[in-house]
Amino acid sequence: MSYLTSLKLHNFRCYEQAALAELNSGLIVLHGPNGAGKTNVLEAVSFLAPGRGLRTAKVMEVQCREAPKPWAVAAQVQTQHENVRLGTGLDAQTEKRVIRINEQNAKSQSALADYVACVWLTPQMDRLFIDAARERRRFLDRLVFAFDPGHSGRTTRYENAMRQRSKLLQDDDTPDIAWLDSLESQMAETGTALAAARLEFAQRLQRACDKSDNEFFPRALLNVSGTIEELLHNAPALEVEELFAYQLKQSRQQDARVGGAASGPHKSDLVVRYAAKDMPADQCSTGEQKALLIGLVLAHARLIAAERGAPPILLLDEVAAHLDEGRRAALYDLLIDLGGQVWLTGTEEKLFEAVRDRAQFFEVRDADIKPQRQPSCLRSVS
Repeated sequence: MSYLTSLKLHNFRCYEQAALAELNSGLIVLHGPNGAGKTNVLEAVSFLAPGRGLRTAKVMEVQCREAPKPWAVAAQVQTQHENVRLGTGLDAQTEKRVIRINEQNAKSQSALADYVACVWLTPQMDRLFIDAARERRRFLDRLVFAFDPGHSGRTTRYENAMRQRSKLLQDDDTPDIAWLDSLESQMAETGTALAAARLEFAQRLQRACDKSDNEFFPRALLNVSGTIEELLHNAPALEVEELFAYQLKQSRQQDARVGGAASGPHKSDLVVRYAAKDMPADQCSTGEQKALLIGLVLAHARLIAAERGAPPILLLDEVAAHLDEGRRAALYDLLIDLGGQVWLTGTEEKLFEAVRDRAQFFEVRDADIKPQRQPSCLRSVS
C-alpha cells in the first residue's frame, strides 16, 4: 500500500505555504467553509500521480497569483517497500511541469505511476450521466489510464492525427494524398487500440462491479458504444483497422465540410444502467445517479487493489454532502474496509461524526490548515 506521510505546498493555488505532517494510511478529513482551500489540497495530491490532476488544469493555472516563485508540491510517500520523496512543480524557464523522485529529475510523469495511484470523485462529476458523451469518454479514459499509462499517449496521438487530417482537408483543395493516407493509417491504428483498451477495461470494471452489490451503492451495468467498438465485437483488430481506414477515406468530402471525422473512438460513449431496475443511469433520480457513480469509483479502487496488491489513494471531494446518514455510514465502512488512504472534504465536521475516532481531522480556513486530532485506532507515521 502506498500512502502520503507528509505533504507540502508552495505557491499552489491559494497556498503560499502549507504543510501536513504525520499523515496516516486511513481516512483524512479536511473540513471548513466553501472557498477555504480544501479542494486545492486534494488537487495537489492528485498531481503526485501522472496526468493533469482532478481539475485537468494546465500547468500555469495552479500558480498562486500573489507569489513570484513557481509552484511546487512535495510529499513523503510510504510504499510497500520504501519511503520515497516525490515532488512536482513548475519550471519557471520552460513553463513546463517537472517531476522529481528522491531529489532526481524524472524523464516523464509516467514515472509517478510506480509509486502513486489516485482515484477521485468531485462534485462536477455528479452530472456525468446527463452530460455530453465527451465527459463520459474522459471519465472512462481516466480510469483506463490508471491501469495503463500508455493509454494517454494513444489518445493524444489519435487526436493529433485527426486534427492534422481535418486541417489538411479544410485548408487545401488538393491535399497531399500520401500524407492524408499516412494520417488516416495512424488514426486507424491508434483509434482501434484506443477502443480496444476501453472495451477490455469496461469488462474488467464490470466484473469488479458484479462482486459487490451494496444496498446503498447499487450495481451498474457497463457498455462502451461506438462504431469501432461494435466492429471489435465481431472482427479481429487488424481487420477493424482496415475497415476504419476505409471509412475515413470514404468520408473525406464530408469531413472537409464539417471537420473532425464522421466516425471513430472520439464519438464513443460509456453507457451505464442501474442493474436492479434495468434503467439507464440518465433516467435515474439524482440520488440514484450519485450512488451509482460512487459505486463505480469504489469498484475501480477495488480493481486496482486486486490487480496491484494495494489500493489507490482516494480523493473524495464533498462526497458526503448530499448523502443521507445511512449512506454516509455505509460509505465510510466501505472506505475503511478498502484499506487505503482516503482524503475526504466537507463544509461541516458533523458530516464525519460516524468516523470521529477512525479518521485524522484537519480544519481548513482561509488557506490555513490546522490539525485537530489523531484517530485512536491508528498509529501515526512520522
